[in-house]
Amino acid sequence: MKQLTGNELRKLFLDFFASKDHLVQSSASLIPENDPTLLLIGAGMAPFKPFFTGKMKPPHPRISTSQKCVRTGDIENVGRTARHHTFFEMLGNFSFGDYFKKEAIAWAWEFLTEYLEMPKDKLWITIHTGDDEAFDIWHNDIKIPADRIIRMEENFWEIGPGPCGPCSEIHIDLGEERGCGKPDCAVGCNCDRYLEIWNLVFTQFDRDEAGNYTPLAKKNIDTGAGLERIASVLQNKRSNFETDLLYPIIEYTANVAGVSYGQSAKNDVSLKVIADHGRSMTVMIGDGVLPSNEGRGYVLRRILRRAVRHGRLMGVEKPFLTDIVDIVAKIFAQSYPDINDKKDYIKKVIQLEEERFHNTLAQGIELLNKHVHELAQTGQTVLDGATAFKLYDTYGFPWELTEEILSEHNMTLDKQSFDQAMAEQRERARSARQDSGEKVVMPDLSGLVTESLSYNPNAEIAKLVLLLKDGNVVEEAFDGDEVAVILDVSPFYAEGGGQAGDTGVITSSLGKMEVTNTRKLPDGTIYHIGQISEGLLKTGDSLKLTVDFARRRHIARNHTATHLLHAALKQVLGGHVNQAGSAVDSSRLRFDFTHFAPVTEQELVEVEKLVNHVILDNTSVGIIETTQDIAKGMGAMALFGEKYGEQVRVVVVDNFSKELCGGTHVGATAEIGLFKIVSEAGIGAGLRRIEAVTGYGAHEYLKAQDELIKEAAVALKTRPEEIVARIEVLNGRVRDLEREVGTLNTKLAKNEVQDLLTGVKEINGVKVVIGQVAAADMETLRETGDMVRERLQSGVVVLGAVNGEKVNFIAMATSDCVAKGAHAGHIIKETAKVAGGGGGGRPDMAQAGGKQPEKISAALQIAEEIIKSQIK
Repeated sequence: MKQLTGNELRKLFLDFFASKDHLVQSSASLIPENDPTLLLIGAGMAPFKPFFTGKMKPPHPRISTSQKCVRTGDIENVGRTARHHTFFEMLGNFSFGDYFKKEAIAWAWEFLTEYLEMPKDKLWITIHTGDDEAFDIWHNDIKIPADRIIRMEENFWEIGPGPCGPCSEIHIDLGEERGCGKPDCAVGCNCDRYLEIWNLVFTQFDRDEAGNYTPLAKKNIDTGAGLERIASVLQNKRSNFETDLLYPIIEYTANVAGVSYGQSAKNDVSLKVIADHGRSMTVMIGDGVLPSNEGRGYVLRRILRRAVRHGRLMGVEKPFLTDIVDIVAKIFAQSYPDINDKKDYIKKVIQLEEERFHNTLAQGIELLNKHVHELAQTGQTVLDGATAFKLYDTYGFPWELTEEILSEHNMTLDKQSFDQAMAEQRERARSARQDSGEKVVMPDLSGLVTESLSYNPNAEIAKLVLLLKDGNVVEEAFDGDEVAVILDVSPFYAEGGGQAGDTGVITSSLGKMEVTNTRKLPDGTIYHIGQISEGLLKTGDSLKLTVDFARRRHIARNHTATHLLHAALKQVLGGHVNQAGSAVDSSRLRFDFTHFAPVTEQELVEVEKLVNHVILDNTSVGIIETTQDIAKGMGAMALFGEKYGEQVRVVVVDNFSKELCGGTHVGATAEIGLFKIVSEAGIGAGLRRIEAVTGYGAHEYLKAQDELIKEAAVALKTRPEEIVARIEVLNGRVRDLEREVGTLNTKLAKNEVQDLLTGVKEINGVKVVIGQVAAADMETLRETGDMVRERLQSGVVVLGAVNGEKVNFIAMATSDCVAKGAHAGHIIKETAKVAGGGGGGRPDMAQAGGKQPEKISAALQIAEEIIKSQIK
């Protein structure tokens, strides 16, 4: 077999299919485009779904890619097997209604046996039970012996209704020494002997909701070959993790942990998990994913925290993940050079998240130890799954670590109830994703020559070429119908790059449509969304087009302002600042950017001043159409996570800002009028957000602020310019009154203390004071309790106070009473429970709250019973 590095293998595969007239495309981002059903791209074909359905025409009928993929459905197997990964690369060649089984099979065989020089007698084939066509090609054309072609019922690819079909897998026999030793070991066995290295999916049917299979008029090919798997074969490694695509990370981690790979099965699992997860988190952050508690951000956070946990299992207590980014960047230098460009940012995100997790881990351990103590006191040995899940969900505390700590105390976890809680959370997340995901209109464009459709900002007349209602193509639609239309030429700017789509009016001789948004399909086709307000529209109509240019000018002001804001932030805060998202409409702009500390008030003033300085200079705004390389040489900024074609559009504001952008902009900066920052806040780890207004929006904002100041002056009975001085006077008066109230509360508390002491009880030789007092807040209640305990010198105090619709409780015990069995934390927990609350604390002091103040008396009675049970 040919000896190849992972990078050489990737290049050879793509070059091979380029020679077979395939358009080689770069990997799509891990963040799906126009597909809310997916959190992350998990297969090579995922970015091409509209092409497989035939609703959209691909840029070429043959495409080949090496696609970045992330899957976490079987994350628990990562590191425990030779092949499971969260991140992997899928080599693929795709045909959209062009070639089919004969060519796909022949080329796969040619690449494996001639280009990779794999031994033909070691390759086995599986096909679907009923796929005689595939059998004939493999047997008669490729000359595979019939006894090495295995028919398997499961060789059929489908995901619900839609395109589907049989598949054929290529396996390689790695030798008896890799097998399980069983006499019936064969292709399909779960051992490592027969390794699947290539899967050819023949999408030749369309399955309907009823389960009927109709042959497709245009059949497709979807193949997938795991880069890491094939690399392990060519490099003669027993595991994907030992290839040059992963092993450098294992070497680094082993050095940090002071262990050796191959010496301990337990350590090897952790080393492999960290290697896999290190690649995943680096590539995910490079594609614009940031840690969060939901969606793809939660996937990233879980992966990163699992890596930290496996470091701790090997004794690594300090942060160590950031240096993995350098190794991953080096491994992917040829295929994904953008990782190296962004690695400082990626490292910062990982550093913050790793530090945050170390803090939450410490909190989780403290809470778990508390639960362990409570179990031990009650003689129990099983921690309930709900408690373990709360540790996992709130503190990111891995269940494996919970189980490990429990085992050290001869305890176990109720894993079944934990799994149930986890399943319920996944269902909630899935439902929320479905509810929040905007339904993407994906019309059938197979009957259109989409290349003839165009965008022309000056167009006034167009032809209606496609009319959609409820996602279905119709010939005509009537007054009141919600529709989407596609025109042969459109002046409407489509939503994209954070900029809102154009609105306006489309008029025919028989009807009118109010356009409420303009969007763009993945192939660039513009479609217009709205409602027919008069008459009817029908396919073929000649239309008059009227864009709301006043609204577009407002949007253009805000869009150009985002470019100025981006450049100003880089100047004031530093070059590490990058745009992480934006939203530009007619009323305001929102700009998300990477920065790892709050922006100070002075920094915001500087940024705002700098932007307005460029506006007042009336600098011209130019547009340059050029290539990516030339744009990069000009110093033009490309947006984080965006994918650009070879030809790009650069928006230039003199020497202040150069940025790749396809949006609408002003001709000169003075058209923006005024730039005013409205708010600045953190929205995630290393992520900040600024909202601002320009032009008429800025005028309205300042007018509203002026009105607010005037109203405040009237309320304070002073002039606007004297508001601050007036507030200072009133604050002084408030402080005086608060001191006076405090003095009165202290006197009142002393009187209550005296009353409480007259009702002191004695339980088994311990003085006990239980009672209800008047305390406006928890702090006052604690002060009252302190005074009672001080006067008692030795004893237990339990007090309750009603505060509106809530009730507060405190329990205190002197040290000698604690020694006799009193435990304030347990007393308060049971007491508060009676009043619909909960809480806990130390043996000597605890506090809690409740939601049922009417039950305060019953709760305090329970306190006495608990104290009796504690003090023997």
